[in-house]
Amino acid sequence: MSRFLQEILKSEEPMFSIGMHKLEQTTGYAGVDTRLIADITHKAHEVMRALGLDPAASTGREVYQALNASVDGAHENELLTTDFVLLAVSGEVVSFNLIDVVENKHHELPFEKRIISHGQRSLRGEIIQRYIEHARTDESATREIAATAGLVVEGDAAYQEAKAKLVRGSLPTILAIGDIFTDAFIALDEKEARIDTDENGNKRLSLPFGSKPPYDHVDVVQAVGPSPNAAVSFSRLGAASSLMAFLGDDQAGKDSLKYLADEHIDSTLVSTQAGLKSNYYYVLRYGADRTILVHDEDYEYKWQVPATAPDWIYLSLISPESWQLHLDMLAYLEQNPKTKLAFQPGTFHFKWGVEKLKEVYKRSYIIVVNREEAVDITGRSYDSLKDLAAGLHELGPEVVVITDGPAGSYASYDGKLLMIPNYPDPAPPLDRTGAGDAFASTIVAALALGETLETALQWAPINSMSVVQKIGAQAGLLHKDELLKYLAEAPENYKATEIEG
Repeated sequence: MSRFLQEILKSEEPMFSIGMHKLEQTTGYAGVDTRLIADITHKAHEVMRALGLDPAASTGREVYQALNASVDGAHENELLTTDFVLLAVSGEVVSFNLIDVVENKHHELPFEKRIISHGQRSLRGEIIQRYIEHARTDESATREIAATAGLVVEGDAAYQEAKAKLVRGSLPTILAIGDIFTDAFIALDEKEARIDTDENGNKRLSLPFGSKPPYDHVDVVQAVGPSPNAAVSFSRLGAASSLMAFLGDDQAGKDSLKYLADEHIDSTLVSTQAGLKSNYYYVLRYGADRTILVHDEDYEYKWQVPATAPDWIYLSLISPESWQLHLDMLAYLEQNPKTKLAFQPGTFHFKWGVEKLKEVYKRSYIIVVNREEAVDITGRSYDSLKDLAAGLHELGPEVVVITDGPAGSYASYDGKLLMIPNYPDPAPPLDRTGAGDAFASTIVAALALGETLETALQWAPINSMSVVQKIGAQAGLLHKDELLKYLAEAPENYKATEIEG
């Protein structure tokens, strides 16, 4: 295993193999190196297949040329997850690191003079980090062994920080703000549970009282909520995504932070608060519908100033204890007029009412609500979409988006009202959790990426369709190339059209 890593790192350190053996020994021979090599190979082959190459029959030169051609194309975003991936193809090491690929193309370097140093630096850091994260290892001892193996190279630490800035610096930046939860999805046995309607016409979920009814299974999903869902959506669609949220210092919080990192979301502004638990919800699933048992912790909701002003701020569901944070956000936006605000109101935003939130509405560039919420906010007739949109525009937003369930969705701007039908479901919905978040975040991501509102309106229902085919709000969120594939296969009538309303 060490020979594979030594070859792609081009390491001439005589202690490399011995050092790698010692690192494995510290884990009890857990196979950390084996899993790393499997990840490298899998990711490399995945990108090669996406580029139309056969991993078993391609030369290093062919891979190099295809990677260079992918820059600024539909496959560039795939290289955001391959920073430590290098592969010896026909005896020639090729780097899948985005910075290497960009530099090779920018300088028009021939295959013989290709750059692979960024990928090698990332791989050295990845090797060290994976051994540090193992439950049986000690960080200082791991770093000491790594140094003897030639894995600690002067300048690598500074490179990692610069690399993150360089990659993110080329992308639009979106900061999502809101509450974060862990969801435990409990699929109820439909032979035991049932839905009843009470005397007021409200549906109620019931189970046998005082017994032990079985459930089908449980799925635990970390780092969810409208804003974390949006942050994952932004990242997968190709924006530089960050999150301002609030966690406890428990295992659920740690798991959420790791998940966010795996999704390439900057969690610098996520506040971990000592002695508190992280929000944990229980989602009782009955068919495609759900009832959610909620309990929110009492966090200190403090505004944190981003190191660099984001291009967009996306505000959604957050605690009623966060009013001062809203005021501080508005003050920050006043100081950073180029930052656009996207507003997807949450439960307590509606309870606060329009008057309390008038400055938030006034500063919003775009608002995304459903038709019933538009009526609640404006007090205008449910029957007139044009009147509802006008009422929302009067509050401040330049762009108004109104979703209307099975009837489709609408967007209003520059005096035009556009309509888009829902994208057809390939199968009956499995779980509707997060469909609205997927829609709203995709609209914002598309606009941030420079797409027109018409295009954004076409993208959004596709992500919603995909989300309801999976359990939880994030499993079905698409990467940009996946979304564009669905768009290319859309029915003829799937297009944004102007209507009177």
